[in-house]
Amino acid sequence: MLEKKTIAYERTVLIGVITKDQDEAKSTEYLDELEFLTYTAGGEVVKRFTQKIDIPNPKTFIGTGKMEEVEQFVNANEIGSVIFDDELSPGQQRNIERLLKCKIIDRTGLILDIFAQRAQTSYARTQVELAQYQYLLPRLTGLWTHLERQRGGIGMRGPGETEIETDRRIVRDKISLLRKKMKTIDKQMAVQRGNRGALIRVALVGYTNVGKSTLMNVISKSDVFAENKLFATLDTTVRKVVIGNLPFLLSDTVGFIRKLPTQLVDSFKSTLDEVREADLLLHVVDISHPNFEDHIASVNQILSEIKSADKPTVMVFNKIDAYTHETIASDDLITEKTKAHYTLEDWKKTWMSSSAEKVLFISAINKENLDEFKRKVYNVVREIHVTRFPYNNFLYPDYEELQ
Repeated sequence: MLEKKTIAYERTVLIGVITKDQDEAKSTEYLDELEFLTYTAGGEVVKRFTQKIDIPNPKTFIGTGKMEEVEQFVNANEIGSVIFDDELSPGQQRNIERLLKCKIIDRTGLILDIFAQRAQTSYARTQVELAQYQYLLPRLTGLWTHLERQRGGIGMRGPGETEIETDRRIVRDKISLLRKKMKTIDKQMAVQRGNRGALIRVALVGYTNVGKSTLMNVISKSDVFAENKLFATLDTTVRKVVIGNLPFLLSDTVGFIRKLPTQLVDSFKSTLDEVREADLLLHVVDISHPNFEDHIASVNQILSEIKSADKPTVMVFNKIDAYTHETIASDDLITEKTKAHYTLEDWKKTWMSSSAEKVLFISAINKENLDEFKRKVYNVVREIHVTRFPYNNFLYPDYEELQ
């Protein structure tokens, strides 16, 4: 008989700041995302703390008064972890741990923890492990003192090697070993990509949890793992897809997020090579999210960092089934129309209209507008293919002729 499995969520507290660069609305949005990250990692958010501050405190990130308030709440409510929305310096993390006497995690540490949970293959585990060690190295603290001095006596005086130095040496050796392993993996992945022949390569890119894996499953009739949590996909999955009579390779890549840790961008180089070497990008966007334009900007920034911003791109606005907008009553003469009141038709008349041929509105989960999706992808892939192999022009007629 199977035992009933109950998941015990760890009680956590979130801390964010409001600064001149990050107003209250932006801070709330970031904390919403941090709460989703915490839930994905296995935590339950009990309370949020925010503070208006010009410059984060160099010692404790937030002010002393707010820190005392947090300390009282942590002690009274059996809080297991306190999670900060920004990256803490090693010094700040040590100081806060000393004050609160519980686990202190910053946004980077939380994302790394989720990646460690999600990594299934040896390849993904190696990438995550390398990122974790790079993050850990400057944060090592001397918790032991048993190696601080060598045994006394004549000829034995000297400082010896402290435990912290031993730990740092072990971590540096591990980083060096993992980098060598990653070089081997990079070569293997390059060979795999080279063996795929002359087929056009299409990569799904986008913010995390926008429905890339769901779209991949619908288009390629595969069973890539998809879940309504952040970073459900870590390993790149490549499938051969045929639309009409035109074959191409479709790859599902790791999702991006704001404030993506630099360690992850470095260690996931091979995964991101799928994006670098793609002929066409399908930029999937969750249009039901109120700040989807910020998500687009974040993805474009990371694409620029990996030198892939100039690739042919089709914008795929997903989750139209979940899209809702605010309404203004006919007799309301005061309320001003904002983007929150835009219908899908209104959005199509905005900046999206300038590249209407490269914009799609679909629902992958309900399979809405998939014919339009296939038509546009077919036409763009055909254009790339015919440009590369002009003598194949007669093989692939217009999409309408295939129906």
